[in-house]
Amino acid sequence: MSNKQTTEKLWNGNYTRVWTANFLLYFSFMLLTPLFPLYLSETFDADKQMIGIVLSGYTLTALLVRPFSGYLVDSFPRRTVLLTSFFVFFLLFIGYPLAGSLLLFTIIRTLHGAPFGMATVSNSTVAIDVLPSSRRAEGIGYYGLSNNLATAISPTIALLIYGMTNSYTLLFIVAIVVSGLAFFCNYTLKLKTRPQTQRPPLSLDRFLLLKAWRQGLSIMCFSFSYGIISTYIAIYGKEELGITGGTGLFFLLLSSGLIISRLMGSRTLRQGKIVGNASTGVMISLLGYLIFAALHNRLGYYGAALVIGLGNGLMFPAFQTMFLNLAPNEQRGTANSTLFVSWDTGVGLGVLLGGMVAEHFGFHAAFWVMWIANALGVVNYFTLAKRPFLRYNVR
Repeated sequence: MSNKQTTEKLWNGNYTRVWTANFLLYFSFMLLTPLFPLYLSETFDADKQMIGIVLSGYTLTALLVRPFSGYLVDSFPRRTVLLTSFFVFFLLFIGYPLAGSLLLFTIIRTLHGAPFGMATVSNSTVAIDVLPSSRRAEGIGYYGLSNNLATAISPTIALLIYGMTNSYTLLFIVAIVVSGLAFFCNYTLKLKTRPQTQRPPLSLDRFLLLKAWRQGLSIMCFSFSYGIISTYIAIYGKEELGITGGTGLFFLLLSSGLIISRLMGSRTLRQGKIVGNASTGVMISLLGYLIFAALHNRLGYYGAALVIGLGNGLMFPAFQTMFLNLAPNEQRGTANSTLFVSWDTGVGLGVLLGGMVAEHFGFHAAFWVMWIANALGVVNYFTLAKRPFLRYNVR
């Protein structure tokens, strides 16, 4: 390790604030996500296919906004883009408890994807800006821990609150308060004014990092699988396995795996082992999804969560570093938005198609589709995405 790496401070004030804001953003988002299928089923009597359609709406708008987010973050004051997206994200939470029909709920949920997509791109780009360059790969790994911790804690707290109060309204109130704190946290940021540069002309590569299409295709397959398992895990556990209070433990184990592997992976990322982390991570994740699809019992249910977490925790920071290393500095926002576009596309397709398959053929069929999609992503990574990255890497 170089002396520069040991002396440059990783957890500076701005990085800590951005990290905390990201944690609060995902905490408020994940507080409701695992319970939405049950909420829609109990409140609006929606079937599995309709639940998939309703919940995939936010992914569609997030997907549409992501490419423009990268362009806006690269071309306009990042603080303005950041605060605007966080504030609108906070405002739309207020609409959920006020939605008196399935149609109105669908509209609000669909609209909510836009500020969420903008917020995640702008926040991660600002995080990269405030990191010392010598510790950027390490910082990206730790930044992802904020998502993982939120994913671990939030569903558990949501199920605890709901189990004690049987009140969805209280959960909505908690989400509103936490998202408001996320906005306030970023409001206290002290960012340097970026030098004014001539805005580049509009072109496709200002919205999507075309060089990273191979990596993006793998991410789509991986997130397709995650979209299915994260959305339908609660209702599957309740209907098929009789697990009524175990969804929180599932996400706790998933996130524990993510946290463990991110902490271990940050050290190897710092050593430049990007491809090694990605290769190991995708194979571990593939095993985890196979366990879940093949074992229809509590062992498969909980064991798969930990294994998938271990794999994704190694894989995702490595892939994000790949996207960033394939882009020049002035396209950091574009690189981040391309990564999230790929992720959102896969999640949306997974939620939508997973609900259709589950409705007509059952959950077991949906989970085998989930595993097949993940396997295709692994094949694409080793045959298309891995070698071109080594050739085009611009570090």
